[in-house]
Amino acid sequence: MRAFLDSLYRLSGALAAVGMVATLVLVATGVFTRPLGIYLPGTDDYAGYAMAACGFLALAYTFKHGEHIRVSLVLERVGPRLRAALEWFSLAAGTAVAAMLAFYAVRMVLQSHEFEEISQGVDATPLWIPQLSMAFGSVVLLIALIDDLVMTTLGRAPARLATHSGEAARME
Repeated sequence: MRAFLDSLYRLSGALAAVGMVATLVLVATGVFTRPLGIYLPGTDDYAGYAMAACGFLALAYTFKHGEHIRVSLVLERVGPRLRAALEWFSLAAGTAVAAMLAFYAVRMVLQSHEFEEISQGVDATPLWIPQLSMAFGSVVLLIALIDDLVMTTLGRAPARLATHSGEAARME
């Protein structure tokens, strides 16, 4: 199971990287072709879709690398038992928020598909297609948070994806 979950988090991170490259390519294409009088319809819209995909698909991957911003001012000043309780509470609250985000993201995709919503741009893309990345990223983040919450509840350290330098583990 651990290998499957780690692969899922890595897949999500790889898809986020593809979204980042796609954003770069689409924006650069627009920048370089417009002065030449060439207009490629939809590049702005697709760059926005790719940017949103990048943000949502990277959530679980960065979480499992310990790269999300944490405010540890309080955690550094409390004892180990209170710290463990606060860590568990933070994971439980994060899981609840991620569950709501995932639920409504999936619901939005289903409704957009059902109502056949299309974008307002010249591309007229069915909106459920770019919304899939938001839903997928939200669901994978929820899985990552549940993973850490279960591990913490069982008294084990949450599994982190291996980093090349181990710097993320030292930073916490």
